[in-house]
Amino acid sequence: MDAPLYAKSGHQGTAMSLAPLAHVMYSRILRHNPTDPTWMNRDRFILSNGHASILQYSLLFLGGWGLTLEDIKQFRQWDSLTPGHPEVGHTAGVEVTTGPLGQGFANAVGMAIAEEHLRSTHGADAIDHHTFVIVGDGCLMEGVSHEAASLAGHLGLDHLVCIFDDNKITIDGSTDMTCSDDVPMRFRSYGWNVIEAGAIAEDCDALEKVLTEARSHRGAPTLVVLSTHIGFPSPDFTDAHEAHGNPFNADHVARTKEVMGIPNEAFWAPDDLVAAYRQHMSVRGQEAQSTWTGNLADERLSTLMRTHALAQQSEVSASLPLFEQGASIATRQAFQKVLEATDTTLPHVIAGAADLTGNTGAKLPGQKGFSESHRQGRQVFYGIREHAMGSALVGMALHGGVIPVGGTFFVFADYMRPAIRLAALSRARCVFVFSHDSVGVGEDGPTHQPVEHLASLRSIPGLQVIRPADANETSQAWLAAVTHDGPTALILSRQNLPVVTDGAAVAHGAAFVTTVNNPVATIVATGSEVHVAVEAAQLLNKDSISVNVISMPSVDRFSALSAAQQNALVPTSIPSISLEAGSTFGWSSITTHHIGIDRFGASAPGSVVMEKLGISAQNVVARVKEVLAV
Repeated sequence: MDAPLYAKSGHQGTAMSLAPLAHVMYSRILRHNPTDPTWMNRDRFILSNGHASILQYSLLFLGGWGLTLEDIKQFRQWDSLTPGHPEVGHTAGVEVTTGPLGQGFANAVGMAIAEEHLRSTHGADAIDHHTFVIVGDGCLMEGVSHEAASLAGHLGLDHLVCIFDDNKITIDGSTDMTCSDDVPMRFRSYGWNVIEAGAIAEDCDALEKVLTEARSHRGAPTLVVLSTHIGFPSPDFTDAHEAHGNPFNADHVARTKEVMGIPNEAFWAPDDLVAAYRQHMSVRGQEAQSTWTGNLADERLSTLMRTHALAQQSEVSASLPLFEQGASIATRQAFQKVLEATDTTLPHVIAGAADLTGNTGAKLPGQKGFSESHRQGRQVFYGIREHAMGSALVGMALHGGVIPVGGTFFVFADYMRPAIRLAALSRARCVFVFSHDSVGVGEDGPTHQPVEHLASLRSIPGLQVIRPADANETSQAWLAAVTHDGPTALILSRQNLPVVTDGAAVAHGAAFVTTVNNPVATIVATGSEVHVAVEAAQLLNKDSISVNVISMPSVDRFSALSAAQQNALVPTSIPSISLEAGSTFGWSSITTHHIGIDRFGASAPGSVVMEKLGISAQNVVARVKEVLAV
C-alpha cells in the first residue's frame, strides 16, 4: 500500500489479496536461489498481471534478490529498479517483461516448452523445473490466452502451473458486466488439469498443499482457481473495483494497517523479520542449487552453459552455404537450406510455424515434431495460433538454452506485434521469420499483401529487421540473427529471386552491388527489389547515365554506422532513390527520393501487381531520369 501511495500511482488491490499466495510460493514452493538469480534449473515465476508488480518487488526485497527498501520507496520513479510493470534484465528475479495482459501467460507456455525439450535432451538430473504463472481475469479475457492455453493442453505441458486470481473485478467494475465464461470448464476443454481451490487465499498451509498437488500432477498443465477478495483486508475497498487501479490515500492505508495490527509507519519492515526471511531463502536456495550441481559432472555443466551462450560467429560462418551468382531461388527456400546447413552447428535451434512450416522455410531437416510423446523434437507445430506462437518464442528465448524460430506470412506480423514489441523490450533472442513479404504474393490480394509492415517493424526500438536481397544475404541474415543479443525479424520472399550479391551487405546493413565511375545518382533497394535496381542501372548505363546500386537489407544496421560511413555508401552530394515494394514511410531519412507502394495491393499474378504498382526496372529508369531532369 505504501509504495503506490508514495508514487501516487500503482495497483495495490491485487497485490494485497495475493500476498499470502506470493509468500507461500517464494518461501515454500519455488525452487530458486536469490544469491544466483540466473541458476538455469530454477523454477520460473511469471506475474502475468504485471500491474500488480509491487507484489513481486515486495517478495524480491524480502527474499534478498538485491532490492532495498529505498528501491521500494522509488516505485514507479525514473531509473528505479521498481518500474510500473516488471522488466526482465532490469530487476533481478524478474523472468519476463509483463504488463500487456495475457502475454505473460503465453510466455509461460513457451518457457514450459523449452523446459520439456531440454529435460528430454539433457536428462532430468540436469533440467527439471516448473514454470509458475499468476493470471487475472484480464489475462484470460485477452484472446492470446485461448491460443496459448489450447497449445499447452495439446502438448501436455505438465511442468506448467497457472494460478488464476479469481477476484471477479476489473477496472470498470465486476466481471459480471462483461464476462460469463466458466473458466474451469474452459480449461478442462483444453485438456488441462483444473483444481478449484476455493476461498483459501488467506490460509498459507492450504495454499502450500494445493500448489504442491499442482506441481506433482503429470500428463497435463494445471490451472489452480483461487477465489480472492481484491483489496483485502481494507475496510474501505475490499471487493471494490476502486482497489484495482487507484492508490489508497493515507487514511485508507492507516485504517487497513489498523485492521492488520501493524504500526501506521511507512514502509514498516522490521530488521529481524527481513533478516530471517533472507536467511531462510538463501539457505533453501543454495541447498537446492548445490544438490543440483553435485549431481552433474563438469562436462555436462559446460554443455548446458554453451546452450545458454550466444552462438559463435566463426562456428556458424563455417557451416553457412554459399549460393552461385545467377541461380534463382526464393529467399524463403534459401532460408530452409541455411537451416539445414547449420543444423549440426546449432543443435539447440527449435523451429516452428503457424501452420505454414513448408511455406515459410522454418523446417529443420529430419526432425519429428515436438509433442507430448516426443519431447526431443525440435520442430514445433503451432497450428493457426500466431499470437501464441509469438509470445511462446519470447518465453522460450528468455528461458534460455534454445534458439526459437517461428514462421508465418509477413502480413500476420500484425497478429504478433505485441509479442514482437515485448521481445525487443526484453532483448529476447528469438527469430521471427516472415515470408510472402510484399505485393509479390500476388493472387491472394491486398488482405495478404503487406505494404506497411516493414515500416512498422523498423519503428520498434531494439528489433533487428533484415530483408535479404537473395540467397547469399539470407545466409548472412541467419548468421546475424543467431549471434545477435536480441530479437530478429527476417523478411523473406515468396517468389524466386536471382542471386546478385555475395551477402556482404548484411554485416553493416548495406553494401554496393554495382559501382560505376563518377555516379550521378544512387539507387538503394532492399529484398526482392535489388535485382530490379540492378536491371534498371544496366538500362540507364545504356543511356550513358551512371548510377550505383546499394543493397540495404537492414536499415537499423545501416543507421548504426557513423555519418561518414553512411555517406560513403549513400552520398548526400548526389540524388538517391529508394526502391522497396512497400510503404515509403521512413525512407526520407536515408534517400532524397522514393519509389514504393503507398496504397494497398491488388489481386493478380505477383509480377503483374509489381509492374502495375511501379516496381519495375522501366519505372525506376523513368523516375531516375525525372529526378536528374534528363
